[in-house]
Amino acid sequence: MSSSPLASVLFVCVHNAGRSQMAAGFLHHLAGDRIEVRSAGSAPGDRVNPAAVEAMREIGIDITAAKPKILTTEAVQASDYVITMGCGDACPVFPGKKYLDWTLEDPAGKGVEAVRPIRDEIRTRIEALITEIDAVAHGT
Repeated sequence: MSSSPLASVLFVCVHNAGRSQMAAGFLHHLAGDRIEVRSAGSAPGDRVNPAAVEAMREIGIDITAAKPKILTTEAVQASDYVITMGCGDACPVFPGKKYLDWTLEDPAGKGVEAVRPIRDEIRTRIEALITEIDAVAHGT
């Protein structure tokens, strides 16, 4: 079996502090090294949203080491899938990439109770994404 990933996914939100970090955490947790994971923000925050960290910790996924990163053209070019979450037109578009826009509530300023349903919606979308990537990689 090849050691190279099936695909590379970049998650983008404005602050790279909530939605994109939870999505990256889920994808890494559920797919392991089979899929390369990146996340970035068009205007990154100072730190990952503590409510997002807590919501993920509750289900056994640790994103405490994650740091918000600036969105770069290189990160987009290096990715097969670019999934935006409310960053509008800030994300550069390149031919040959698959772009998905996930409309998800912004967890900024919300407590963990309000972040849980966002987290659960992200998990559902990540599971579907993994199924799609596996199908494409195996030609089905």
